[in-house]
Amino acid sequence: MSLDAPARQSNRSDTMTSTSKLIKKWKFRPSKRMGQNFLSDPQTAEMIVRRSDISSEDIVLEIGSGLGAMTIPAARIANKVYAVEKDSRIMPIITEELLLQGINNASVIEKNILDFNIRELKEKENRDIIVIGNLPYNISSQILVKLIHSRLFIRHAVLMFQKELAERIVSPPGCRDYGRLSVMLGYCAEIETIANVKADQFYPKPGVDSTILKIVFRKEYENRADNEEYLFSVIKAAFGQRRKTLKNSLAGNLPLVDAKTAGELLVMSGIDPSRRAETLSVPEFVRLCNVLNQAVGSAEKKTT
Repeated sequence: MSLDAPARQSNRSDTMTSTSKLIKKWKFRPSKRMGQNFLSDPQTAEMIVRRSDISSEDIVLEIGSGLGAMTIPAARIANKVYAVEKDSRIMPIITEELLLQGINNASVIEKNILDFNIRELKEKENRDIIVIGNLPYNISSQILVKLIHSRLFIRHAVLMFQKELAERIVSPPGCRDYGRLSVMLGYCAEIETIANVKADQFYPKPGVDSTILKIVFRKEYENRADNEEYLFSVIKAAFGQRRKTLKNSLAGNLPLVDAKTAGELLVMSGIDPSRRAETLSVPEFVRLCNVLNQAVGSAEKKTT
């Protein structure tokens, strides 16, 4: 469906069709390949929408409409909802359900969220976007990286992750789960754990529980990187071979940085070259990035 602005809802009903009834009616089989586990508890869906701080003036981007568990309660509050859904089989189901619920301020767009232009939506609506969604595990990390790169157009996001990924996201330095996403989000956002959701609240039932996180992107930074894109490259390189020392990880994954150079620049940054990536705090990563960026930039100028 198009990105045309939907109209306000009318003649709405508060009785949603249950997930089990929709699946049975449409003889729908959730796809393991797409990581489809549909939220089947309406109270949890209402709680997520309520904790998303949506007002009647807000524009909501939902990542994956599913069968409408969050789309419908969000549309009852928001000005407009744009639900981006990849599975073409869902389109007639959600379209009919929105019609039955009397909701016409929600547009369901058949598209992969990774290909969706968030900036275009922000410019169209002339306001920051609130993002919600129950993320499929197989592309959760990719979606998060996309949101980080699009954060200038997003007010905040309330997202449901499989619990193990959520634990990695909020993990502090020095912990086994601390990784690339922990650092990237630690740099640019404040994160709040809203609730845990048991696996039996989904259909089909996944093998693990889920966790809802609220991610509020910063507008101001105490420690801002001179080059944010390069910061994210440094973080990725550092965790590329996390069992190795920082010196060897950076040398193996960053252009124009060999082991000798990496060691020298780490020392200049006040960081022991024998440390590993999971021990560095966000400010240390920023400091390292700034030193590396200056050195690599100078080296590039000499080679041109």
